[in-house]
Amino acid sequence: MESARIIATVARIVRDVGIAEEIAQDALVAALEQWPESGVPDRPGAWLTATAKHRAVDLVRRRETYARKLAEAGRELVEEAYDPEPSGPGDIDDDVLRLVFTACHPVLSAEARTALTLRLVGGLRTDEIARAFLVPEPTVAQRIVRAKRTLAKAGVPFEVPYGADRAVRLGSVLEVIYLIFNEGYAATAGDDLLRPALCEDALRLARQLAALMPKEGEVHGLAALLEIQASRTAARTGPDGAPVLLADQNRRRWNRLLIRRGFAALERAVEAGGANGPYALQAAVAACHARAATYEDTDWRTIATLYGRLAAVAPSPVVELNRAVAVSMADGPEAGLALVDALATAPALSGYHLLPSVRGDLLARMGRTQEARAEFERAAALTRNERERALLRERAAKAGGTGPAGGAGPGP
Repeated sequence: MESARIIATVARIVRDVGIAEEIAQDALVAALEQWPESGVPDRPGAWLTATAKHRAVDLVRRRETYARKLAEAGRELVEEAYDPEPSGPGDIDDDVLRLVFTACHPVLSAEARTALTLRLVGGLRTDEIARAFLVPEPTVAQRIVRAKRTLAKAGVPFEVPYGADRAVRLGSVLEVIYLIFNEGYAATAGDDLLRPALCEDALRLARQLAALMPKEGEVHGLAALLEIQASRTAARTGPDGAPVLLADQNRRRWNRLLIRRGFAALERAVEAGGANGPYALQAAVAACHARAATYEDTDWRTIATLYGRLAAVAPSPVVELNRAVAVSMADGPEAGLALVDALATAPALSGYHLLPSVRGDLLARMGRTQEARAEFERAAALTRNERERALLRERAAKAGGTGPAGGAGPGP
């Protein structure tokens, strides 16, 4: 929970994100050694941060390459370790956001920037990042290691970017925040569908970025998307933690305050000229769901159109899969199945459990129950989230019975 803030704080001192991560891990080891005897402090996060700061300052003092700078700066570096930097106009007033922008330096490839930031800021494991990228886990692990080495070799400073430099990094920053939220919204693995802390971190970062860059339409588009999606969190699981499909959700449990915030952010995105940005278009889809008083009231034709526009500006097999769902709801499952079958050979979806899940739903709606059951079972075998696996097995069992699978429609 505290790792991102500790790494960001230490990185400001040592100016190396790889070393900062190691120092943060050392602080955790110190806690594991000392807390069993001394007891857990009242503010464990502050204890971990202070311990990491002390170790970072000691490291800087020992480095011969820093001797001259320390002599010239006097006590400035040590004081910086304990006092926040003053904020200036347009400055990023949050260490974690500063860490995101640093990890998204142009010296790295777009893939490496996102993988590294998800690791450092989101605290995600390599397998979770691999799921977000739809690439093999070893590929992600190599990207992270190489990214740290590249930043260190290039001597990238831990600083606030301005002007054109900030604009260059913005796309990767938005993608990172988006993927962190997605991992919290639908966890890759484990016993829980949701990881609320990740959603909250991503939403906080999106709000701060929107305040920092008020004229950037896509920044507001991302904020709108996350606000509206987060509004549904309480309704997405039942009392036992089991997923609740969109068609079955109690919409009275949707957070109206977050929905209003999302609508307002979407308006700001449009006013800033970002109506056709990828995040603003996804926010517009989420807004269609939020405006519908019931599942039956959903404007699926508009949603299908929005996904078509999204596919034009940000082509992706996942976008096409979502468009197929919307088309199936607007024009019937046969129309959606034709689009899904066209994606069957897409390499990026070869291990993606939602592809057979959607296909199973469409087959069930068409009355082809045995085929639907096989697709749900295949989807259950692909997912590593226990809650999703249980839901998919339940739908497989229902599809194998006398009627179609229950809860047909998009997932939670």
